[in-house]
Amino acid sequence: MKDGETAAPSIFIVDDERRLAAILKENLERQGYRVDCAYTGPDAVDFLEERRPSLVILDIMLPKMNGFAVCEHIRVRSQVPILMLTARDAEEDKLRGFELGADDYLTKPFSTKELLARVRALLRRAPASEDLAMIRDGDLELDPQSRTIRKGGELVELSVREFDLLFYLMRRPGQLVSREQLLSDVWGYEFLGDSARTVDVTIWRLRSKIEKNPREPRHILSRRGFGYLYQGQE
Repeated sequence: MKDGETAAPSIFIVDDERRLAAILKENLERQGYRVDCAYTGPDAVDFLEERRPSLVILDIMLPKMNGFAVCEHIRVRSQVPILMLTARDAEEDKLRGFELGADDYLTKPFSTKELLARVRALLRRAPASEDLAMIRDGDLELDPQSRTIRKGGELVELSVREFDLLFYLMRRPGQLVSREQLLSDVWGYEFLGDSARTVDVTIWRLRSKIEKNPREPRHILSRRGFGYLYQGQE
């Protein structure tokens, strides 16, 4: 690599369908990405202990260790974007994957064009280093690097999605954000049917953990018919 140049993003494919993995690898390399592959869950975990890819494409149905377990393993250690693949279109699978920290989903079969578009979108959304500064507001302290939140100095246990949602809102104090926008930016998928309920349920869980009185919230406020905003302390 010449001086002044930056390395191309690296993509890690985890799929036991070797033919599909080879096709994806070829098409991604044509776009200038660096690509590695693994075909089992344990092999993926071993690879990720040594390497730090820019994005992971992760199949759910893997031998020895499924994609959900691999996703959970990754999220304990890294915030690398994860695009999950599944041969099934079950909503339960998608919700479980998102709750474990997946950023996006594709159901097989899919087009190469759609995959490439989602890869580009995920890489654009990956947080930059300047986004990882500590956020303090009143008795709340959020640390993006360790992914911890403290209230009055006490650690608050949040799920992956609860943390991501709170981080998103705290970085935009006073900004009203629609459910559709939250689904797109935090969950990584578009509004479908009553999927807004997913946002409402996660907001309620957050309020129950960080608000003194969840029924009369002071931090995460709602605007009927539109969405939510984070109200910073004066």
